[in-house]
Amino acid sequence: MNKFRAGSERGNRRAGGGRRTVDPALRQLRYALTAFFAVDGFVFAGWVVRIPAVKEQTGASASALGLALLGVSVGAVVTMTLTGRLCQRLGNHPVTVGAALLLSASVALPAHAHSAVVLGAVLLLFGAGFGGMNVAANSAAVDLVAALGRPVMPSFHAAFSLGGMVGAGAGGLVAGSLSAAWHLSALALIGVLVAVVAGRALLAHPAPRAPGPEPEPAAGSAPRAGSAGPVGWLVVVLGVVAACTAYGEGALADWSALHLRETLLASEGLAAAGYTVFALAMTVGRLSGTWLLLRLGQTRAMVAGGSVAAAGMLLASLAPSVWPALLGFVVTGLGLANIFPVAIGQAGTLAGPRGVAAASTVGYGGMLLGPVAIGFLADWFSLATALTSVALLSAAAAAIAYGMRGSAQAVS
Repeated sequence: MNKFRAGSERGNRRAGGGRRTVDPALRQLRYALTAFFAVDGFVFAGWVVRIPAVKEQTGASASALGLALLGVSVGAVVTMTLTGRLCQRLGNHPVTVGAALLLSASVALPAHAHSAVVLGAVLLLFGAGFGGMNVAANSAAVDLVAALGRPVMPSFHAAFSLGGMVGAGAGGLVAGSLSAAWHLSALALIGVLVAVVAGRALLAHPAPRAPGPEPEPAAGSAPRAGSAGPVGWLVVVLGVVAACTAYGEGALADWSALHLRETLLASEGLAAAGYTVFALAMTVGRLSGTWLLLRLGQTRAMVAGGSVAAAGMLLASLAPSVWPALLGFVVTGLGLANIFPVAIGQAGTLAGPRGVAAASTVGYGGMLLGPVAIGFLADWFSLATALTSVALLSAAAAAIAYGMRGSAQAVS
C-alpha cells in the first residue's frame, strides 16, 4: 500500500494555489470504479425497460407482477445488510467485482421465466447482485475519495446516472427489433466484459488509504476515514437523509409522467419528458458535484440541495401548466443530485463498509417507499398534493443536514 500512500501525498489537494499530480495507480482505480458505477446503471435500466415484455411472457397479472418485482427489493436489501461484513473480510475490490459479475449474469434470467413465481425467484438473485454492487462499489469509492483528498464521490454517481440513461435509451431503441431474451443476454455479456476488464484494475491493487500519519485513535474519538468503526446513530441519520432524497427519485420515476398527463393534461410525448429532464438535471448536478463541494463544503451543499429541491418540487407539483412543472422537475433534479452520494460517503468515512451498508439500506428503502406512498396519498387527496411530500422530505433532509453540521464537519 506504500505506493498509494506516496501517490496520495502527491495527490490533488490544492496547496499554495497549485494542483499536484495524481498517482497513476489512483487514476486507474478511479477509471475502473467509474466503469463499475456506469455498468450498474446500464444493466439495471436495461432490465427496467423490458419489464412489460417479461410481464407478457409470464402471463402474470398486475398484482402478481408487483409481487414478483419485490424480489429485486428483497434481494437487494438483504444483501446490503450482509455486504458490509463481507467487504471487511474479503476487501471492497473483490466483492465489487463479484457482485458486478452476479448482477450482469443474472440479468439474462428473467427473460427465461415463464411464471410469476419463477420470475420472483430469479429477481431475488438479480437484486442480490444489485444490492451487493451498490454497497461494495460505494465502499471502494469512499476509500478512493479519501486517498485522492478531493470530494469526487458525486462523479461516480453521475456515471451511474449516465449508464442508466444509456441503458434505458438503448433498450427503448431495440425493444421493437430484439426479443427480451436477446436484449437481456446482450446486457449480460456487456456487463460481464466490463466487470472482467475493469475488475483487473481493482484486483491488481489493494484498497488505497488516506495520506498522512495514522496514530492510534484516542478513546471515544471518531474512527478515521474508511475504518471499520461501529455503526452509530450518526450513520443512521445519514441514511435517513439519503432516504429523504431517494424517496423523491423513486416517486418521480413512477409518477412524474402521470402527473403531467392527468393533472396538467400534457400530451403523451410531453408527459414522458418529465422524468427525462429530471434525470438529465440529476446527471448534470452530479457531474458538477465535485466543483460544488469544493466551494460550499459537504454540509452546506446538502442544506442548499435540499432547499433547492423543496422549492423545485413545490413548483412542479403545484404549477398550473406543463412548462413551469417541467422547470420544477429540472430544479428538483439539480437540488437532489448530490445529497445521496455525500450522505453515503460520510457514512463510509464514519464506519467503513458497514456504514455504507447501513446508510444504503436505509437510503434505498426511501426509494422503494416513494412510489408506494405517492400512490396512497394520491388516492386520499390528489396526485399534485401527494407529490408535495417530495418537497416536504427534501426540506427535512436540508434541516437534518443543518442540524448535524457540527458532527458532519468532524468527519469531512
